[in-house]
Amino acid sequence: MSQTPKQFAERSVPTSADVARLAGVSRATVSYVLNNTASVRISEPTRRRVREAAEELGYVPHAAARSLRAGHTRMVLLPATAFAHGPHFHRFLNDLQWALRRLDYTVVQYGSLGLDGDAAARAWAELRPVAVVSFGEVGLTPHGVDILKRSGAKAVISLAPRRVEGTHSLVMDQREVGSCAVTHLMQRGRRSIGVVMPREPGLEHFAEPRFEGAVRAAAGSGARVERLPLAYDEESAAALAGRWRGLGLDGVYAYNDDYAMLLMRALQDERVDIPGGTAVIGADDLLLGRLLRPRLSTVRIDMVTGRLLAELVDQTVREPESLPRAHDLLTARVVHRESS
Repeated sequence: MSQTPKQFAERSVPTSADVARLAGVSRATVSYVLNNTASVRISEPTRRRVREAAEELGYVPHAAARSLRAGHTRMVLLPATAFAHGPHFHRFLNDLQWALRRLDYTVVQYGSLGLDGDAAARAWAELRPVAVVSFGEVGLTPHGVDILKRSGAKAVISLAPRRVEGTHSLVMDQREVGSCAVTHLMQRGRRSIGVVMPREPGLEHFAEPRFEGAVRAAAGSGARVERLPLAYDEESAAALAGRWRGLGLDGVYAYNDDYAMLLMRALQDERVDIPGGTAVIGADDLLLGRLLRPRLSTVRIDMVTGRLLAELVDQTVREPESLPRAHDLLTARVVHRESS
């Protein structure tokens, strides 16, 4: 027979004392086992008995109480990214979350849309995370980092195009992506090159350094590089394609594969020959780009493994006074296909 709301409400909530009685151990032992305390040696049979008792009773440790005792949470906050960053980034993100979980951290993705800078840092700090790993869409400031550390964050790690003071910065040098793309186009004989600049808020943190890398690659070559603002919709792509011939461009680096495919379709609608009239290259090496005709040239972005980043998070949490370091996180290489 199903339970009534009253019967459900009257059921007692299991406690660690109940687990200790059932397992035949002390409450301290229950705490050590269920909190994975590494500093106390407990035999494997005892650990198994405690876990089985907790499972039988339906006991779950109280995260807030554990945090009060420890003085901090085991939460690693990952600000949720608002934009697609390609399959390699998402594989990296999945690896990172699995690795953090194996290290006994709770991973929380925080929807940071509409927040930036110090406002984002204050919102994250309210959750009292032990670590924050920021992926660069939010422009962290030294003051924001200080807010997080004053709230108890032992590690603030930034995966950004530039180093952020006070963080452990794993520098994703986006300039390398733009430089690779434009170098490839120039090697294919292109001398008037457009660089797509997404209009979507947040992507400027990646697009501007990529443009800077494109300009750097063309410096001294006689080639010109032109900014091409583009929103991620068909109307914006059609408008740009409609004035393409007047721009006199023979190549385009379209920020990433999504924008490249959008623009390439619009150019084809305008009877612009690809690659004869205009060579096109994107970035991220999406599978869909290989299925297009012509197949899309791209910049493949290789990243450090999520496991290594998880280990850095754990090391920084355990040694918060260690000096912030800079690590290269990103390498890029061109995958040449038919569109260029």
